[in-house]
Amino acid sequence: MANKKTLVVIGATGAQGGGLARAVAADKSSPFAARGVTRKLDSDKAKALASQGVEMVSADLDDQKSLEKAFAGAAAAFCVTNYWEYFSPERELAQARNMAQAAKAAKLEHVIWSTLEDTRKWIPPSDNRMPTLLGKYKVPHFDGKGEGDGIFKDDGVPTTCLLTSFYWENFIYFGAGPKPGPDGTLALTYDLDDKKMPCIAVEDIGKSAYAIFKRGGEFIGKTVGISGGHLSGAEMAAGLTKALGREVRYNAVTPEVYRSFGFPGADDLGNMFQFKRDFNDYYRGARDLAFSRSLNPAMQTYDQWLAKHAGEIPLT
Repeated sequence: MANKKTLVVIGATGAQGGGLARAVAADKSSPFAARGVTRKLDSDKAKALASQGVEMVSADLDDQKSLEKAFAGAAAAFCVTNYWEYFSPERELAQARNMAQAAKAAKLEHVIWSTLEDTRKWIPPSDNRMPTLLGKYKVPHFDGKGEGDGIFKDDGVPTTCLLTSFYWENFIYFGAGPKPGPDGTLALTYDLDDKKMPCIAVEDIGKSAYAIFKRGGEFIGKTVGISGGHLSGAEMAAGLTKALGREVRYNAVTPEVYRSFGFPGADDLGNMFQFKRDFNDYYRGARDLAFSRSLNPAMQTYDQWLAKHAGEIPLT
């Protein structure tokens, strides 16, 4: 351990950070030792990581001083936020600023910022093709992260901006999976039309980030995107049909209909799928499959993910 560089993992007990922390811990020849950051050191997930050799420390993204302590003596850090915890781009930006300032104070050699596009570069608030939300955003959970890219750059932090993709785990934990219709037939409902959407197993985000860290400074100052597959709604439904042994249809709706569904974040997600539909060539091109697999040769395909996890998807 003495010869290893410390790699700080924000959100180590979460989806993306957990994958990275486990990848580092599993690699006994790793040049890094993982230091996981969580607010709850006594949680089962934190204890599980500690049992795998991950140093666990407590810090809060809303508290820059606590982050400075967590980053002290480290060489690198994986930085991520969780918009869906608080539904506030402003808070997400404040947290990005706290992490960037802490990284600068610690003189980190490399930071990966888990990000998404600021969709206002393609469809500004004045553009009526989709409604403006929260006063100045089109896709709030994208736009705050994308705006955050500039914070790390302006603070002079050596950063790789990592564009992630829709995770298949959203079927399990986020209510994005198939739902029964009035006749009991399952349907996957998005406003994508027939366009293909980049998707990924969340564990592979962490593994891909680890590969970027291991390649040193190669991707510093660059934006890179990753995906495990580009799939249409119909292809996702067909895969589910096969894996579940039960018919799943794809129900293509308009963005207006999706935004009207009324669950928390429906308007945000309706705009998100519309963005992916309307700017599909760009969006898929930014998440090249061959590049993704060059980073992580073990990248799971959709069918491989379903073989492991289909039984965990709620169908009610």
